[in-house]
Amino acid sequence: MPETQDNDMSALQKRRHVTLEQAQAALPEQGLRFVSMLTHGSLLVEYYAPRGKDLQTPHTRDEIYVVMEGRGWFVNGEERHTFGPGDVIFVPAGVVHRFEDFTDDLGVWVIFYGPEGGEAS
Repeated sequence: MPETQDNDMSALQKRRHVTLEQAQAALPEQGLRFVSMLTHGSLLVEYYAPRGKDLQTPHTRDEIYVVMEGRGWFVNGEERHTFGPGDVIFVPAGVVHRFEDFTDDLGVWVIFYGPEGGEAS
């Protein structure tokens, strides 16, 4: 999942509030199912709802997932754990991660922040 998308960045920068319903309505029906919803400085908030298989590769910045819907397993570097609605998952920049064996309703807020390489670099 890329960290950016060809949205009108000025509109994203002006947003201060987004809803789950807005994000779900903005998702593409096919292909890579994510949408950028707001940005400010190094902050980028997206909504991600993969179907079938999660083909993510490591990202260049730190990120947080907030699980809104769905259950399954999450690979985070050397760790693998279950997840469900309400869970918060942190992934440092550059770490291999993906959702596995997840339900068809999976939907997560993705929050990218900080410098390239992550805050620990």
